[in-house]
Amino acid sequence: MQIVPLSAFSDNYIWAIVADGLCVVVDPGDAAPVERFLAERHLTLDAILITHHHGDHTGGIAALSARHHPKVFGPATEAIAGLTDTLTDGATQSLLNGALSLSVMAVPGHTAGHIAYLSPGALFCGDTLFSAGCGRLFEGTPAQMHASLGRFAALPDDTRVYCAHEYTQSNLRFALAVEPGNPDIVAYSGQCDALRAQARPTIPTTIGVERRINPFLRCDQADVRRMAEAVSGETLEDAGAVFAALRRWKNEFR
Repeated sequence: MQIVPLSAFSDNYIWAIVADGLCVVVDPGDAAPVERFLAERHLTLDAILITHHHGDHTGGIAALSARHHPKVFGPATEAIAGLTDTLTDGATQSLLNGALSLSVMAVPGHTAGHIAYLSPGALFCGDTLFSAGCGRLFEGTPAQMHASLGRFAALPDDTRVYCAHEYTQSNLRFALAVEPGNPDIVAYSGQCDALRAQARPTIPTTIGVERRINPFLRCDQADVRRMAEAVSGETLEDAGAVFAALRRWKNEFR
């Protein structure tokens, strides 16, 4: 099985999962990159996986469905045109003639009904977790997002993280502001800068890397808490309060 990033818009990734002449795509906000990829590889579109309702993740559903008639999976609690199958937390699905086994994780925060797809060793997390960052809270609460990220942080360190945007460099600038003395962030920033200089993706990352460099997964660390308290001017009683303060700071960070 092969997982290939298809670039869309300015910074989106549509993930194409390929095996045995079949293809599954995750969050096709634009049909055109998918159509090119299918034609170049002579692939059949087996299914579409949707994590949440935002247009840059769903915009290609209608055109792809009209031409290829795939199954279209997505969250049961969000209104998304074109879904053929709705999914809730804990659901399982087998695709690509059994080569791809998925379980569904409900991860509210970015949107109220956001879901992620977990296969052995790979997490397709939409806009919930980014490398060195997390999604904005458009519909959910800080407590919901903190809990959702906690579910991801509990996954094995070698789980590869396939998020939907190339936000890594800007996220790392914030991570360095939070933990300027963290050598892992400094080293990772250099690696990512080198990749982007060659127009290469910084994604996938791994859960193990994110636990070392992502401030939103490090809210229980003393240095992160101290910095969040200094910036917010508040005493933060627990990791959830630290997360909320970090997210407010990130919203205003330039």
